[in-house]
Order: sequence, then C-alpha cells, then structure tokens
Amino acid sequence: MNMKLSEELIWRGFFAEHTLKDPKELDKKSRKFYLGVDPSADSLQIGNLAALMMVRCFARHGYEAFLLVGGATGQIGDPKMSEERQLKSLEEVVRNKKIISRQFKMVAGADFTLVDNYDWFKNINYIEFLREVGKQFSMTQLLDREFVKSRIGEGGVGISYAEFSYSLIQGYDFLHLFRNYGVDLQICGVDQFGNCVSGMHLIDRLAGEKADVWSLPLVIDKITGKKFGKSEGNAVWLAAEKTSVFDFYQFWLNAADKNVEQFIKIYTELDKKTVDEILADFAKNPSARTAQKRLAYEVTKIVHGQKLADNVVKITTLLFGGGKVQDLNQDELNQLALTIPTARIGESLIDILMESGLTGSKTEVRQQLASGTISVNGKKINKDCPIDDLSLIKKGKNKFILVK
Repeated sequence: MNMKLSEELIWRGFFAEHTLKDPKELDKKSRKFYLGVDPSADSLQIGNLAALMMVRCFARHGYEAFLLVGGATGQIGDPKMSEERQLKSLEEVVRNKKIISRQFKMVAGADFTLVDNYDWFKNINYIEFLREVGKQFSMTQLLDREFVKSRIGEGGVGISYAEFSYSLIQGYDFLHLFRNYGVDLQICGVDQFGNCVSGMHLIDRLAGEKADVWSLPLVIDKITGKKFGKSEGNAVWLAAEKTSVFDFYQFWLNAADKNVEQFIKIYTELDKKTVDEILADFAKNPSARTAQKRLAYEVTKIVHGQKLADNVVKITTLLFGGGKVQDLNQDELNQLALTIPTARIGESLIDILMESGLTGSKTEVRQQLASGTISVNGKKINKDCPIDDLSLIKKGKNKFILVK
C-alpha cells in the first residue's frame, strides 16, 4: 500500500515544527512549495542533502518545487547563534551561486523552477521596503528570536543591523514567491523555522492569505551528538572536488549501526517494505553490514549518478574484498587513481613504497616485507622486486598504491 505524503514525511523523519493544524492537510491537494539555500560555501553538504531529499519526497506526491539560491541573502549571511558571519565577497557569492545551482539540478531529481532572490532585491527601494515590510514587524517580535537573544544576552557578542534584518529579507522572499508564482508552502530545516514564519506573517498581513511552513529536524549523528554541517567541522560535501566519490561512499559505508536506520530513511528513496526487509536482515547479522552497503550505494547513486556509484562499489570490493585490478576498465582505473596514491610501472617495490610516503625508511620497508604485511595483486611479497605491470600494492589492512 502506498503511503500518503504526510505518512511518508513522518516515517522518513522529515517532521519537526510546522504551522498546519494537522499534517494530513498536506494530503488533500498538491501545492507549490520552495526551499531556499544561501551560497555560503562552494558546495552543498549532506545536511543540505537531507532537505533536498525532502524536496524529492514532496515532488513524488505531485507538489511543484521551487528551489531558491540566495544571491541576495548570501551577501548578508544567515545569523549564527554565537557570532557574526564574515561577509563573502561578491565574486565568491557569484561563484558559489553557480555551483549550488548546478548541484540543485544534479540532485533535486524532479522538474523544478530555479529562482535567485538577487533578481528581485537588486532594484528594491529601501524606503519602500521599510514601509511595506518593516512596518509589519514589532521590535518585540524580532528581539524574541533565539539567535538574537543568544547574541545580545549576557555574554553575547552582539549582532549587526544587517544580520538582525535577515529575517525580514527572507520573509520577503516568501511574499515575493507567493505573489508571483502562487507558492504557499515553505520547507526548511527546523533551525530556519522562525525566519520562515516571517514570510508566512507577511503573506497574512499584506495579501490576506494563508501560507504554511514545514520543517525537518537537523540530522544528528547519534554517536557524536553533532549535526551534519560545515559549522561543526564534519562536513561531507556533495562536490567530488571537496569529498571524492570514494570518500563519499565510504562515509555511508562506515555509518555506525545506531545511525543506519535514520540514514537509510532520510537519504534514500527506498520504500518502507524494502527498508523493513533490509533492516530485518541487518538485525540478524549486523557484521555483514548489508544496511550500510545498500545505503552507501543508493545515496551515492542519487548524488553522483549510477555509473560512478557502480564504479566505486567495484573499487571498494577490489580494495577490501579481493578481486583483480586488471579487471577494472579505464573509467574505474581513473576513479581509483583519484582515490589512492599512484606510481609508475618500472620502479622497484621498495622505491615505490618509499616515494609514496607510506613508510619511513628502506630498513622499515624490508622489515615489513619480511613480516608479510606487503602484498602485490593479492600475493604477499617478502623481498624487493621490480613492478613491471599494472598492479595494486597493499600495505597492512588499508594502505594502497596503484602502479600504472
């Protein structure tokens, strides 16, 4: 039996604060909705990916998606709880905006309308903005926001007028999209809920219409207690230049058992029956890591495409489960060369190990050879020899060199 939208959102964990009387209201008719992201970095990361997976969920149920890249709000910066953001240069904002727009198109999965709030803010009249928007908010209302209270309270570092005004700017985005496109639902991370309600408030005051906000909780690593995001210093990026496809896949493959259920619901589109079967099999034999393997493949396929996902599965099997490097095709060899150190055919084994930086001295290499911790193409080697063919050198359990 297919789930209704409200049921799927709750089952997947896409459910935090919202403004609906009942989540089942989402099932009555499809609506136009939007998600906004500021170009504060040169790539989205897996915290953003959770919100994009929620976009895909709404779209699967017939909702029309609008994705907003904040060319205007990115020049101010979404206020942090602890300190003022450093302003990005205009050149950096433009560059980041292009990258994020490209990632939207790569990951969002369904047809959507891409918008940029710089397009309507670049010619806005400041006095008109204050008259139309500023007059709709009391200072009491704005000072009650958590990020403001944390910045101006005891021990706070203060807040600039620019960041203080961010909520009004974001609220105007919602009003603009409502007026021009009929968008009446905004989705967001729960940390953005207050800013999003500002837009709902404007639509009510200036258009006399009802709009809503639906948020998902922050994804928290149950082992570390930290959220996913660049501010925590643990970002896993969607851009392969920042987090390689191999490392991206390995992140999910190495997910802790405590995290795998929430991850597979949030970061894949597998249906409930399939997920229940995977988790039941996983519960019987956790050491086989069947849930992590399926999770890693599915999320890598969504972000990087099936071809690279298939490549990285084959590479992982080669490195950690056996197989021959000679069985890789050229694309797979190229991917492997981006993943591990490489050396040229024709050098001696000891020289290759020395030049790779995986060992400290020739004496150390000889000791490792004698102890049987070095292998070439799966065969343990106990003395120096030339490497004259395409080969995979392995040192210990997880150090590799591709000779090509």
